[in-house]
Amino acid sequence: MGELVDFFIRSRHFILFVLLEVLCFYFIINTSNYWGVTYFNTSNRYAAKVLAWSNAANEYARLREVNADLALENQRLNAQITQLLQSKPAAPAAYQADSTFAKRFKFTVAKVLNNTTQLANNYITIDKGTDDGIRPGMAVISPTGLVGKVSVCSPHFSYIISILHSEFLVSSRLVKANEIGSSKWDGMNPRLIKMIDVRRDKPVEKGDSVVTSGFSLTFPPGILIGRVRTTGVQPNQTFHDLTVDLATDFSNLAFVYVIENLLQPEQEKLEKQIEKEK
Repeated sequence: MGELVDFFIRSRHFILFVLLEVLCFYFIINTSNYWGVTYFNTSNRYAAKVLAWSNAANEYARLREVNADLALENQRLNAQITQLLQSKPAAPAAYQADSTFAKRFKFTVAKVLNNTTQLANNYITIDKGTDDGIRPGMAVISPTGLVGKVSVCSPHFSYIISILHSEFLVSSRLVKANEIGSSKWDGMNPRLIKMIDVRRDKPVEKGDSVVTSGFSLTFPPGILIGRVRTTGVQPNQTFHDLTVDLATDFSNLAFVYVIENLLQPEQEKLEKQIEKEK
């Protein structure tokens, strides 16, 4: 306490000077309209800047929470869209899928913890595992398109084989051309993928959407893979040479959705039973 008193005593002239300056400034503002208006406008301008910086900092701090909320909302919307597509498949008008079939896909949102894009065989790690109902073989998509397939699980984490993997192959369909083929990464550009086994007698246009065909127990039909970037013909082959822009930006992947086919065990059991009887 004594040191504080000593400080004020030593600095009494400077403190008095500051108090007098403040008092003069106060009188100038209150006795002159010009300086009063100038002070008011200047103070408001700087106060607005400080408030804008404060709001920007608060919004940035809430981005993680906002992203998580958006991921949950996308999970709900993906489930509704898939259910709608399954209830009205591309089939004769007389066909009507039952409610169980239409609701066969379940979506679980997960956060990406690790992700590679420059290897020959790329992988992704997410923060959901067997305790969350995740198991090997489940499909994985992003808010914009296909991602890969679950390979290995622990109670709290899962290891996903990315579509950017030398052994990943998915049955695909060209929307406009209505032609079935397969999508496979050639190990070159992480933004591009090849679509193979599309017959050359079928016309293919640039910009045509490539989606999952539905001929799979893993992926729901209609999941966007990408759009045709270039078309050509493989030398001495009867197939198109198609390069596709991937719909998913793997360099900026934050959340994914793991898809469970609730009817997959039943279908697999039936198919295995038929194979044994042949």
